[in-house]
Amino acid sequence: MSAAAAETATVAALTHEGEGVVRGGKTVFVAGALPGERIRLRRTRRHRQHDDAELLEVLEPSGARVAPRCAHFGVCGGCALQHLAPAAQREAKQTELAETLARVGRVQPARWLAPLAGPVWAYRRRARLGVKFVRKKGCVVVGFRERAAPYVAQLTRCEVLAAPVGELIAPLAAMLTELSIREQVPQIEVAIADNASALVLRVLSAPSEADAARLRQFGATHGVRLYLQPAGLDSVVPLDPPLEPLRYTLARSGVELEFSPVDFIQVNGALNEALVERAAELLELDRASRLLDLYCGLGNFTLALARSVARAVGVEGAGALIEGARGNAARNGIANAEFHLANLATPPEPTLPWMRQSFTHVLLDPPRTGAAAVLAALAALAPQRVLYISCHPGSLARDLSVLVHEHGFALQAAGVVDMFPHTTHVESLALLTAGGRHARRTAPPA
Repeated sequence: MSAAAAETATVAALTHEGEGVVRGGKTVFVAGALPGERIRLRRTRRHRQHDDAELLEVLEPSGARVAPRCAHFGVCGGCALQHLAPAAQREAKQTELAETLARVGRVQPARWLAPLAGPVWAYRRRARLGVKFVRKKGCVVVGFRERAAPYVAQLTRCEVLAAPVGELIAPLAAMLTELSIREQVPQIEVAIADNASALVLRVLSAPSEADAARLRQFGATHGVRLYLQPAGLDSVVPLDPPLEPLRYTLARSGVELEFSPVDFIQVNGALNEALVERAAELLELDRASRLLDLYCGLGNFTLALARSVARAVGVEGAGALIEGARGNAARNGIANAEFHLANLATPPEPTLPWMRQSFTHVLLDPPRTGAAAVLAALAALAPQRVLYISCHPGSLARDLSVLVHEHGFALQAAGVVDMFPHTTHVESLALLTAGGRHARRTAPPA
């Protein structure tokens, strides 16, 4: 089959994956193209609803186009938007959030919050890196998956991983190449705390004594801790126990949280602290408030906000996280916070101890699948204010539709949190209040 002819077109929008959208006839998705640009493209793959194309030339660039900092941009799938200025990235995410709320949820907030932003480089303190020994290259490659293929991208460094790990990709790959189990290490979990940096190696075979010596030398040379994970998450052990627990601090809240290297924590430390502060502002807590924190994890929000309320109750479905939250409460001397283990993937029974309490405020930060199972129970608690923190606009819009149209809450405010700069991931928050009808419509801020 002969190659498709080159075409000239103007880019209309971005897809959810950060590709340029060309309309007029059959829609075309073009990786690397930005809205408003005049480009030359060649179609490379045809689908029923759209075609894929390669970007041949940018004839008229967008004013928001910038030079990507990373040498691997375009190949590595870790970032999709480094060629778009950070402010424009946030604007695109706010637009996506607004369109999703309107289309899926049939809701609009009374006001749009300015995007919550922070550092855009070396910000990522949690990540999962792929590892692969490539026989043809004779070496181990370490990185995120490639953008357009199921392979591990061969990185030398990463501009979004926090120090020191972002600069250790090449030395890490070289060290792993020397191991006897180099073909038995499929991934590495990265956890960067305030007091240490941890690498958790998933090992399908136990390292030899020589392997262990190389790992120890690497850790000592580069100032990182090494852990081994031979099976599930509960099998993680330090290479040389015991080790001081990993910690991060919410300085303005006066809270220090301990966590294991495979526990969930917010990826962007600076944005996490800003998000905790914005949560406190939007919820309008006082000393009489009674706060319920659903999907509370290690107590990130519960413990920080407990300083401002009469009582804080956290609920989580993972036993290890609940134990961690209780330990964090004790270490911080926070006596007005309690934590309960409950399966939040199913509707909670009204006889549960925490369901029998009264709450003035509810905060929820569910996984990507959303909080559908708890919405009726949340409404039954009749809180004055609800803050929903979301990592997926679609599930957020679905759940807001239920809370607004079925349970009578009013959507007062919404906005994006730029937790993952240079990616297409959209983190957002929405504030609801009891009673009221549809909030007035306003456009999102530029």
